[in-house]
Amino acid sequence: MLGLFIALFVVNCAILRRAEAFASKSGVAESAWDGVREVLGSGTLFANAHLLLEPAFAFLETTIVPDYKGFLLMILPPGGFMVVGLLLAAKRVLDQRRAARAELVAAEASNN
Repeated sequence: MLGLFIALFVVNCAILRRAEAFASKSGVAESAWDGVREVLGSGTLFANAHLLLEPAFAFLETTIVPDYKGFLLMILPPGGFMVVGLLLAAKRVLDQRRAARAELVAAEASNN
């Protein structure tokens, strides 16, 4: 029975470490996207801060969208995979458009 709790503790530490590493190495704009994900996912900022940091930090919990039921796809891991897939697809489309534009410019330059 204890083995399950050790695994959950390790996963929780890994998630907190990822958040800390991302925020410390990223600029304000990139770190703000993490907040956007939380607002879209649960409609709050610092949700359940009192559970992590003790009840004295309950003042950090801010409801941005009242009566918001949440968008679980933005919070759960499958949503992360879907968002990464959509970002990769968007990057591929942009790269193809950029390559086509570069070919067009090169063709126009060779004609002149």
